[in-house]
Amino acid sequence: MKLLTKITISFIAIGLSCCNQANIENNKTIIKTPKNVIFLISDGTGLSQISSAFYFKESMPNYKRFQNIGLIKTSSAEEDVTDSAAGATAFACGVKTYNSAIGVDVEKKDLQNIVEIASTKNIKTGVIATSSITHATPASFYAHVFDRGQEEDIALQLHKSEIDFFAGGGLNFFTKRSDKQNLLEEFRRNHFTIYTDNLSDFSQIAFSQKVGFLLAEYKMPKMEDGRGDFLSKATELGIEFLSKDNLGFFLMSEGSQIDWGGHSNDAPYLISELIDFDNVIGKVLDFAEKDGNTLVVVTSDHETGGFTLAAKKRKKEDGSVSSDYREISPTFSTGGHSATLIPVFAYGPGSEEFVGVYENNEIFEKILKVTHWDK
Repeated sequence: MKLLTKITISFIAIGLSCCNQANIENNKTIIKTPKNVIFLISDGTGLSQISSAFYFKESMPNYKRFQNIGLIKTSSAEEDVTDSAAGATAFACGVKTYNSAIGVDVEKKDLQNIVEIASTKNIKTGVIATSSITHATPASFYAHVFDRGQEEDIALQLHKSEIDFFAGGGLNFFTKRSDKQNLLEEFRRNHFTIYTDNLSDFSQIAFSQKVGFLLAEYKMPKMEDGRGDFLSKATELGIEFLSKDNLGFFLMSEGSQIDWGGHSNDAPYLISELIDFDNVIGKVLDFAEKDGNTLVVVTSDHETGGFTLAAKKRKKEDGSVSSDYREISPTFSTGGHSATLIPVFAYGPGSEEFVGVYENNEIFEKILKVTHWDK
């Protein structure tokens, strides 16, 4: 009996060991290193802005497709309420800085950004925005200036940067400058193919070394003014271009004008831009699901407008006002930014790292942790 007991225990131990090894292997599969990272930023978007898609979009919002969700605190180094420059610098460089700073710390020293880090690993990089490409958020991923208003100085840095693909507005910062330079010539000398009329097909740029699209003098048009699916198409084109050599890529794509709808307290403007951004999320998740090696991170630099999905106010016959809970009436509490916590949505290899409550600059750290680009 003793011998039989020993044999039985041995078999159980072996079985448990095999199960543990299988679990380890499964865990390795779950937390495998992503080859690509797509970082989607919806400027000025808090939870209420996201919620609006669930009430005003005609189809199910793509936000619903995420399982791993966290929250970030957005305060800058010196202010409780951040601006887009400090917020984007925290994302791009991993350091909290003062409001208006682009790629520099509180002592105005240059910070290394994720594009510069990834490029040392031969990772291809790109930035896309519905603002000018020199605006605060995209600029933070390639430029270093003391103040976000220095857009001509920011423009001077793009052709010298490690960026391989860009698309947005801002043509005048490159061609109608106070110093009379035409930076399109500088782009060509730095191996860029530049388009200023419309997005091309991939077949037109497949053999280009670097590509840029400057499709408006300043910002791109509003969705309400006929921008169409520029952001979705530019993001898809950027993915196709950056992945053509199969080296891995980092792409930041921003829905810039959700923020502007909040600043102007214009609910239809805000909601139309938010729905456009949600469509981009869908295109990116479709790619990531098929690819299997892409981490998708979706968040915002801050909330704008103190946006609320309030019940509609109705006046009764006696002159009193009541709330009609059967209908939503979007409202605002400010024309500026707020300090509310901001949701983070993540999908793909490494997405578990983005669950929890943490500071905005930790997104930079988490991306480098799961990709190992800084090793």
